[in-house]
Amino acid sequence: AENGRTPLNSEQIAEKVGPAIVGIISSIESTVPFFGTTVQQGSGSGIIINQEGYIVTNNHVVSGAESLTITFNDGSAAPATIKGTDSSVDLAVVAVALSDVEDSTMDAIKVATLGDSDQAQVGESSVVIGNALGYGQSVTTGVISALSREVQLEDESGNTVTSTLMQTDAAVNPGNSGGALLNMKGEVIGIVSAKYSDTKVEGMGYAIPISTAKD
Repeated sequence: AENGRTPLNSEQIAEKVGPAIVGIISSIESTVPFFGTTVQQGSGSGIIINQEGYIVTNNHVVSGAESLTITFNDGSAAPATIKGTDSSVDLAVVAVALSDVEDSTMDAIKVATLGDSDQAQVGESSVVIGNALGYGQSVTTGVISALSREVQLEDESGNTVTSTLMQTDAAVNPGNSGGALLNMKGEVIGIVSAKYSDTKVEGMGYAIPISTAKD
């Protein structure tokens, strides 16, 4: 047992935490010569963090979006609004009005349990849940490969930002951004950011530690 609780397996974690993970579709309208107005869509993931409909995700998932649609694990959808963003740590909070969510969906979804990323250890098992490639929810498994990795990236203003991230070898793909890195108790210990992952490198996914994200 770990802290008095028996660790779960990945199947149990998927069942427990899947209802707390959402897909996020962002839409941006643009005018193209000869073609008129086109709508460009992007996809990402988010984590339900309270019963008031607040969802945490990556800033780059929602940046520049003119509209956002949240898709829940039961297949239903609802519009969302941005409540706050921080491009320096690639985090954003969006919210869904509870009046836009069907009663049956309210019964199907859950609020994620946030863990303590400071207690994470290299080599411990981990699970990633997110909306990989925009195809719907997927689950990958691995271990925590490294802690306190300093990764440099350009933010949306073109400034170079150094972020201290957790590294996992669980597969991370576009669309996983904003999804959950979980420990084997089913607690969120990191918010996945596929933006930091290099397509030339396999087995190196990064997540923003939940201790950083909470602030």
